[in-house]
Amino acid sequence: MLEEFSMNYAPWLCWIFPFIGALAVLLTGGEENAKLKGVLASSFTLLAWIMALLMLPIGLRGKLYDINLAWISLPYGEPVKVGVLLDPLSAIIANVVTFVSFLVFVYSIKYMEHESEQTRYWGLMSLFVGGMLLLVLADNFILFLIGWKIVGFCSYALIGHYYSDERKYWIGGPPPYPFQKPSICGLKALLITTFGDVSMLAGILTIYIYAGTFNFVTLLSTTSRWMAKMAASPGLLTLTILLLLGGPIAKSAQFPLHTWLPEAMAGPTPVSALIHAATMVKAGVFIVARLFPIFYSGFWINGFREAYSFFLAIAVLGAVTAFLTAAEAMVALELKKILAYSTMSQIGYMMLGLGVAGMSAGATLIGYVGGIFHLLSHALFKAALFLAAGVIMHATGSIYIHEKALSRKDLPFTWLFMWLATLALAGVPPFSGFWSKDEILLACLDSGQYGLFLIGLLTAGVTAFYSIRVMGYVFHSKSIDAESEESREEALLLLIPLGTLSSLTLGIGSVGYSLSESLQELFKSYFLEIFKSPVINVANTSAQYSSVLTLLTSIAIILIGGIPAYSFYIAHKASAWKLVGRSIFLKAAHKLLWNRWYIDRFYELAFVRTFHIARPWTQEKVENIVDQLLNVGCPRLFASACSALRRLQTGVLSINMLYVLIFLTFTLLMIILVVI
Repeated sequence: MLEEFSMNYAPWLCWIFPFIGALAVLLTGGEENAKLKGVLASSFTLLAWIMALLMLPIGLRGKLYDINLAWISLPYGEPVKVGVLLDPLSAIIANVVTFVSFLVFVYSIKYMEHESEQTRYWGLMSLFVGGMLLLVLADNFILFLIGWKIVGFCSYALIGHYYSDERKYWIGGPPPYPFQKPSICGLKALLITTFGDVSMLAGILTIYIYAGTFNFVTLLSTTSRWMAKMAASPGLLTLTILLLLGGPIAKSAQFPLHTWLPEAMAGPTPVSALIHAATMVKAGVFIVARLFPIFYSGFWINGFREAYSFFLAIAVLGAVTAFLTAAEAMVALELKKILAYSTMSQIGYMMLGLGVAGMSAGATLIGYVGGIFHLLSHALFKAALFLAAGVIMHATGSIYIHEKALSRKDLPFTWLFMWLATLALAGVPPFSGFWSKDEILLACLDSGQYGLFLIGLLTAGVTAFYSIRVMGYVFHSKSIDAESEESREEALLLLIPLGTLSSLTLGIGSVGYSLSESLQELFKSYFLEIFKSPVINVANTSAQYSSVLTLLTSIAIILIGGIPAYSFYIAHKASAWKLVGRSIFLKAAHKLLWNRWYIDRFYELAFVRTFHIARPWTQEKVENIVDQLLNVGCPRLFASACSALRRLQTGVLSINMLYVLIFLTFTLLMIILVVI
């Protein structure tokens, strides 16, 4: 009975419960019931997590279950089924999403208790989680896109939660550098991600034209047929792949559509934690992992060479993003923006792992599992870091790391939990981040992608540097103020989620190697099940020398990046600012990184300012003409027609009968002409 419920009902209830929670929040009255709204939203998210846990034993069988309830007929191709897909990928990701979301919701009850717009906040947060779970569990592109767009809309609304743009909610700076307003930040996220969504939609429709289906399982089983049709037109499959990847690249803030995520920090801290750890940016990684078997089958089993573009594009863009954004975090001063750069970098690692997994059959398992394992690990330590950031900003009232000046005595538990999460981010053994990151680096070696391996290795050193830099500025500054009333430890309701998440990074890390082995066995049986081919048998664990090389170089690069950061920001044996000031090269590098490689500036000049400059001309030559035609010309046309018609209405019965006779005669003549 329980197994039947877990398979046939739990996957549906898992994504439905958060939607019910959003509705319940709207029905609980005004803002005076703020705590009740938080409890309701958290309760329905807890129910969703319970459903995800029930799904886990079924998902971990290594099989695929497509559960359908209904379908919508289309004039072309097979019907669109309304169904859910239960397999290891969806079961694992659903548990990550629901678990982390529940803890963030519990944290939010206390964190947001004095904020306004509680109905809006809790309703959107619940809808956010529901949309994410819907896209994770969807068995076809149509249902997936519904969840995908719900996630995009909620992120836009929650990033712009402080849409009144009060000065205290601005991000950016510090003076004399410019600030950004929350409403503009939300709009920026919406525009960039929508651009990616349109690109992905074009790719989906192109695939549908050739495959005649939106269903993921059918696409996989018929790869040899529809991909052969596309391959008959050289370049079409590659173009379709690039269009398809536009969505996940934008959603997961990967180069070159990555510039929206730092500005997403304008939202409340729990929103940032949810976006970075459980929803939104993880959606892009998920759909790449979901589509991975389709293009793997296309290239390795059916021999369509252009299918390789899927893996190459993801791997290269992931590696580039990982390094570029990690380097930006080295000089940033806003605490949440540093964490945002870190998210883009770590998502880049996940994309790199999934990419190299498809570039060599010998790296398939280690790369794919590494990407999924790092998603799990990152969800824990990044959520913990954002929750810790919220506590710290409440205690100090500043968004900048150089204005914190706290000590471990001020916030002892926050200090401890943040260090645990920071060490996991830095990839220090035995924390979870070490194992998942090393699997990705190992996959690069096994696939023969030595250039990508070096980029990933260099990024690991940069990550260790900026991670320790943050902790040094926040808790180990030389100018520590005396303990104040504002710097006391925060409420237990804030610390429990933070402590749970950070402790899990160490707990999972302590069994990291065996967990990785178990996941590889799980996905090996899963791939053999869905491919119906022995090709995956060559994808086994790596040679011993590759593992040892990865381990040694990884630890070495952590020391290379971490020791200078410790010397500068914790031991204070040297001054980073003095070192930069004495070198023209370091000054130029600092300026380049502070301006985010000038990528955002380029986009502003090429698109934003271009549109602003073109606005007067567009208004005069296009908008005014259209306005005159539609809003002035059309009313005048109908007014004139009305006046002419009124003149014909004499009120004389004989004349009206004549009009009717003329109309009927004309109609009869037209019918005769058509028939003849």
